[in-house]
Amino acid sequence: MASTSNSESASTTVEENRIRLCEEFATIAETDVAVAQRYLANNEWEMERALNSFFDTEMEKVFEVENSPENETCHQTKRQKVEANPPAVCIDLTEDSPASSDKPSEDDDRKLSLITWNVDGLDTDNLAERARGLCSFIVLYTPDVVFLQELIPPYVQYLKKRAVSYLIIEGGDEGYFTGMMLKKTRVKLLESEVVAYPTTQMMRNLLVAQVDFRGQKLCVMTSHLESCKGHAEERMKQLRLVMQRMRDAPEDVTVLFGGDTNLRDTEVTKVGLPPSVCDVWERLGKQEHCRYTWDTKANSNKSVPFVSRCRFDRIYLRPATEGGVPCVAPDHMALVGLEKLDCGRYTSDHWGIYCSFSVGL
Repeated sequence: MASTSNSESASTTVEENRIRLCEEFATIAETDVAVAQRYLANNEWEMERALNSFFDTEMEKVFEVENSPENETCHQTKRQKVEANPPAVCIDLTEDSPASSDKPSEDDDRKLSLITWNVDGLDTDNLAERARGLCSFIVLYTPDVVFLQELIPPYVQYLKKRAVSYLIIEGGDEGYFTGMMLKKTRVKLLESEVVAYPTTQMMRNLLVAQVDFRGQKLCVMTSHLESCKGHAEERMKQLRLVMQRMRDAPEDVTVLFGGDTNLRDTEVTKVGLPPSVCDVWERLGKQEHCRYTWDTKANSNKSVPFVSRCRFDRIYLRPATEGGVPCVAPDHMALVGLEKLDCGRYTSDHWGIYCSFSVGL
C-alpha cells in the first residue's frame, strides 16, 4: 500500500507542476492554457524550449506579409508618389529630415533625449503596422536613446531594416527580450553586457551599455522586471540588483535606467532608492498626465473586464558626482503612443515615455 501511496503522490506532484508550468507559459506568452499545454507537451515540459517554439511558429509569420515582394511593390508605388528616386532596398524610417540634419543648435547639443516603451511584440495582431507606428514616433522625437521591452526576433529584424540611423543592441535572441537603439550620430557605444537575474521565471535580465554622449560617459540600462502581482518578491530582487548597479557606477558616469518595471509604489518603498538615485517622474513634479503608462481605461489594445491604471514604466537617474563632470538633469516628460493607428489599435498596450535632459556644468 505504501508504494501505491507514494506513486499517487508522485503523480499528483507531476500534475501540479505541469499545471503551474502551463499557467506560467500562458502568462508570459499572453495566450491560453490549452495552447500552453500543447507547446509544453511537445517540448518535454521544458519551459524555455516550449516558449521558443511558440515564438518561432506564431510570431515570425506576422512580418511575412510586410516583407513579401507584393507588399514591397505596394509600398514602393506609394513612395513614388512623393519621391522622385525611391530607395530600392532599404528605407530608413528614422533618418533625419533635411531640417533636422543641419548642425544642431547649442541648446539642442546640450540636450539628451530618450524613449522607453514596452512595444508588446507578444501581441501579433496588427504587429507590422504597430512596428511602423513605433518608427513614426522615433522620426517625430528623434531620441538619442530608445529602450524597448517585449521585442521578438522578427520585430528586431524589422527595426534593423527600417531604422538604420540607429545602432540596435539586443538583450537576447530567442523568445522575447529587451533592446536598445542608439542614435549613431550622437551616441557612441563603448561596450554592452546582459546581466542575468538568477531566479527569474520569465526570461528576464538587465541590458547594460556604456556609451559616450557628446564626450560624456553614460551608462544606460533597460529591463522588463517580473510581471504579475504574485511575483512581487522576484520583482523586488531585480530592482535591488538594478539599484546596486546604479549606485556602484563610477563617479564620473551618469546612469540612466528605463523600462517596464511592473512596480507598485509599495514595492519601491520596501526596496528603497539609494540617495543618489531619483525617480524622474517624481523629480519633475509627479505630473498627472504622465502618471499611468498602463491604462486599460484609455488603451483598448487589451480586452480586459476591469480598469487598471498603473505606473509600470519608469525612468531612474543617477547623475555623475565627480567635480567638473557635466550635470544631467531631467527637464521634460511626456507619454507617447496615445493616438490610434489606421488599424484602429494603438502602437502598444503600454504608453511609451519620452524624456529629455539638460546637460551642463
